[in-house]
Amino acid sequence: MTKTAPESTPSLTVREPESISGGHLVAKALKAEGIDVIFTLCGGHIIDIYDGCVDEGIEVIDVRHEQVAAHAADGYARVTGRPGCAVVTAGPGTTDAVTGVANAFRAESPMLLIGGQGALTQHKMGSLQDLPHVDMMTPITKFAATVPTTERVADMVSMAFRECYHGAPGPSFLEIPRDVLDAKVPLDRARIPAAGRYRASTRQAGDPEAVERLADMLVHARKPCILLGGQVWTCRATDAAIELVRTLNIPAYMNGAGRGTLPPGDPHHFQLSRRYAFTNADLIVIVGTPFDFRMGYGRRLSPTATVVQIDLDYRTVGKNRDIDLGIVGDARQILSAVTQAASGRVSNGASGRKEWLEELRAVENEAYAKRLPRLHSDAEPIDPYRLVHEINEFLTEDSIYIGDGGDIVTFSGQVVQPKSPGHWMDPGPLGTLGVGIPFVLAAKHARPDKEVVALFGDGAFSLTGWDFETLVRFDLPFIGIVGNNSSMNQIRYGQIQKYGEARGRVGNTLGDVRYSEFAKMLGGYGEEVRNPADIRPALERARESGKPSLINVWVDPDVYAPGTMNQTMYK
Repeated sequence: MTKTAPESTPSLTVREPESISGGHLVAKALKAEGIDVIFTLCGGHIIDIYDGCVDEGIEVIDVRHEQVAAHAADGYARVTGRPGCAVVTAGPGTTDAVTGVANAFRAESPMLLIGGQGALTQHKMGSLQDLPHVDMMTPITKFAATVPTTERVADMVSMAFRECYHGAPGPSFLEIPRDVLDAKVPLDRARIPAAGRYRASTRQAGDPEAVERLADMLVHARKPCILLGGQVWTCRATDAAIELVRTLNIPAYMNGAGRGTLPPGDPHHFQLSRRYAFTNADLIVIVGTPFDFRMGYGRRLSPTATVVQIDLDYRTVGKNRDIDLGIVGDARQILSAVTQAASGRVSNGASGRKEWLEELRAVENEAYAKRLPRLHSDAEPIDPYRLVHEINEFLTEDSIYIGDGGDIVTFSGQVVQPKSPGHWMDPGPLGTLGVGIPFVLAAKHARPDKEVVALFGDGAFSLTGWDFETLVRFDLPFIGIVGNNSSMNQIRYGQIQKYGEARGRVGNTLGDVRYSEFAKMLGGYGEEVRNPADIRPALERARESGKPSLINVWVDPDVYAPGTMNQTMYK
């Protein structure tokens, strides 16, 4: 009997599960959040994130200082309405970014800072650049954590973004140890939240009963006014705010990112009569602005007025000053609901407020007329009022205006009026100098179709000015103006008042720097201006140059803004 050979068993091909590194998981999570750019300064702890970003089509913009990266992420969020992201290395990389995170925290700007960290295997051993980052970041973020395993990287990035939108927006921080970031894990073991499916809408409509009460208050008020703060832009509530003030005939004031909600020349747009309105109004509605130093902690509002506060954050409502009604929620939803509720009445009270608006307009016109000679002053050195007037006249509807400085930006806050919503950027309540160049970087990258105009104090520009080169390197043209008085003038004035002229120059005097030459050295456009008649032509030439530019305008060092002279920021 002949044996037959056994049938051969087909060989089985064993396929290893697809694996992915921590850096690539970061990039996938960023992509899911809609991030299209990260701002960064390189370091050995974080380079795998760059590799992931290349694969995911996320642009990497590298800057010269981590503070710039963090400010740019903050600025990106303000311009786009989407969270920004900065990536920095461990130790000094992360500590350099602290100021940018703190500024975003006080300004309620959603951003994620990712910091490197030494390997978990070297925990507490004194690895390179090891610091307790999470402990340092916790007080100035809405969420701060260490990613413990590679499998959790994308999950925790998504968690951090989710926490950015808990209540009023703000920054989050994640540190990722190097071995967690570099390690690879099977793809099926990594949790990667799907885009649009890991956080809910935060557009709360407010208490319906409170909305009805506010509508009733507005209908019956004889002298109401409304302050539209930064959350009006955060919530993209421009149309809702405009509809409310026009339907009910309410004078509106704007501050922070709320500037530009109403265009200049609108009959409901007021700027110079705010103190008078707050003193004489019978109903004051504060939208998206805390009672902090900018509001005199609420003491600048008439004690007899009915005061209503609308805010995203429950903790802000009624803080520092009693209120008659507080509504927590999204400004767009609430203002729309109030307009609808008021419109259902037989009379919404609009016609009865004609005299009140005329009264405020007369105050406004008187204040403007008093200032007019200085707006057109031919004095040399140049009166700062003339400079900011020329800038205001130069802006178009497409110009995003950025203010970075102390005394000079205080002048601009009284004169410069953005022509469109979302076209004003300033540090916010932390008062951080040095945001200008990073905000330009973010704004021009996010909105290349927009013109960006930035006014710097010479002290403010000096803090982050080297990243002018970054703007040149990435071909991001803008029109920059340095109001140069060779001084930290806001502080100088206070020192003179407190200690006398003899000690007025201690620790606040800068060199006479020709910033136009600095711009040209780095490949940009620059001009020096000493005659006020030359300001506008220089601005026009900067616009036509198509380059990052600095127009260095020498302003009078012995002229101070009213806010500086009143030292209102300290009261």
